[in-house]
Amino acid sequence: MSGLIILGSAFAIANARQENAHLLVKSNSRNILIDCGNNPAGKIEQAGLAINEITDLILTHAHADHMGALPLLIMDMWLRKRTTSLQIYGLEYTLETAKKLLDVFNWQSWENMFPVEFIPVDPTIVSMLLDNNDLCISASLVQHLIPTIGIAVEIKDQHQKIVYSCDTEPCEALEQLSQGADVLIQEAAGPGKGHTSPEQAGVTAAKAGVSRLVLIHYDSARKGEELIAEAAKNFSGKIELAHDLMQVI
Repeated sequence: MSGLIILGSAFAIANARQENAHLLVKSNSRNILIDCGNNPAGKIEQAGLAINEITDLILTHAHADHMGALPLLIMDMWLRKRTTSLQIYGLEYTLETAKKLLDVFNWQSWENMFPVEFIPVDPTIVSMLLDNNDLCISASLVQHLIPTIGIAVEIKDQHQKIVYSCDTEPCEALEQLSQGADVLIQEAAGPGKGHTSPEQAGVTAAKAGVSRLVLIHYDSARKGEELIAEAAKNFSGKIELAHDLMQVI
């Protein structure tokens, strides 16, 4: 059954209960990993998939908490005898960083290495990454400290649109990407440059007209009820705090 699962919900500092923020989109035709923080292979297995059932990887940006485990992910797939190609999407800057990270381990020389295709995302438009009978996935440049994309996922058999802000401060691009969405998964690590506070997340959710707001990438040292209360100052819809292995749809 198609759906979206939050594999990791933490901000840059993971903890005993939460790994760095990364997501899984499941469908009949594709299984798409969004980012790969500390232990994507373990979380994928806990979500009910084998690691080599992942067909695509979207890298939102080149910070360690979002792509630091990429070499280990690729190695785990290789050790599990993967033969099918893996498509990796990201901005040119992100993909170049990813290649440099992989090159540290001389990955292309591994015996019987499976194909990896790097697919650049156009930063000047809302870029369509995938559109088939099951899914429609698009990306748009948001406003972080380095080039970063937010992701919109339309799960067709569920008639649901979910937007993942990734790391960003409030911006018009995210509001536009979120128009017509049912759920906004919004980072809430701020306030501060390149990030969003829970209160600001509520503003974005209200402007976009979503019915449900899920706070992710938040400071786990803070009380959850406080984070939700801050978001509720500006948003009257349903507000939830993300947790690892949370089934969003």
